[in-house]
Amino acid sequence: MDERYSRQILFPGIGESGQQLLKEKHVLIVGAGALGTGNAEMLTRAGIGKLTIVDRDYVEWSNLHRQQLYTENDARERIPKAVAAKRRLKQVNSDVSIDAQIMDVTPQELERICDGIDLIIDATDNFDIRMMMNDIAHKYKVPWIYGSCVSSYGISYTIIPGVTPCLHCLMRQVPIGGMTCDTNGIISPVVQMVTAYQSVEALKLLTKNENALRNRLVSFDLWTNQHTSINVEKLKNKDCRTCGERPTYPFLAYENQTKAAVLCGRDTVQIRPKKQGDRDWENLAFNLSKIGNVEQNPFLLSFTTDGNRLVLFRDGRVLVHGTNDVVHAKTLYNRYFG
Repeated sequence: MDERYSRQILFPGIGESGQQLLKEKHVLIVGAGALGTGNAEMLTRAGIGKLTIVDRDYVEWSNLHRQQLYTENDARERIPKAVAAKRRLKQVNSDVSIDAQIMDVTPQELERICDGIDLIIDATDNFDIRMMMNDIAHKYKVPWIYGSCVSSYGISYTIIPGVTPCLHCLMRQVPIGGMTCDTNGIISPVVQMVTAYQSVEALKLLTKNENALRNRLVSFDLWTNQHTSINVEKLKNKDCRTCGERPTYPFLAYENQTKAAVLCGRDTVQIRPKKQGDRDWENLAFNLSKIGNVEQNPFLLSFTTDGNRLVLFRDGRVLVHGTNDVVHAKTLYNRYFG
């Protein structure tokens, strides 16, 4: 018996056969924020074979109260979350293979990285991305686990292609508005609760204990002591364009991709250019330094001028800080990077 996993192997639901299955599995985690870091750490400690972690952002001070893998130094140096998460996880369990991807999730990127994936865990704060994941999961018949939290409220649901209703069945369309971390904040315990629901469902799926799956949508409010478990089986729609009899996977279409998005929990807009790829980094930094303050690390360039801060990633994406006005953000982007 492996001493590292001995207590987990003693658990009847896993045992030695389940532990071996975990070692053979590959999980994709989309988002390396609060839910992403929690799920990644639990699966790494559990002995998963491989994790692919995808995130578009870098560590900031406001992340540290709930995003458990990160340190003050990560925030100080603005380390991309995927990179910082990988560094910490390799210290936790060096046997786990970890692929860290700094990128904005698009259908093309999901198509590229989903090959060989056994499970997808939702750890994003963006419903456009969730609907893309939903389509990809059903197109390639990969189970995925939805999770979301804000304020003291959390929700989780496990989706099995061909068996359960999909997220499109439940939502019918991408939700607009509602509570966000930016307007209502968030407390750390709700993150831990959603992560627990997601990761235990992941362990069940990865060790072939499908009979133990929850099969219900669970939601709760830790502050008001409310807990709800809903049977959503009847919501499965045979005409659903994602999981119905004639699927078209509408959220993989280019016109449904967000080109500019306000990021949850911050006055920040992301601009994703039509053409991505590396720029002449040194020349750009030199020119920008003439009109403002430039800081950079191997992954990104931060430019501040006239009270505006813009952060450019290697793939061409820019985060415009200090505004949630998309039009204004695009104006700044075009002025300095267009």
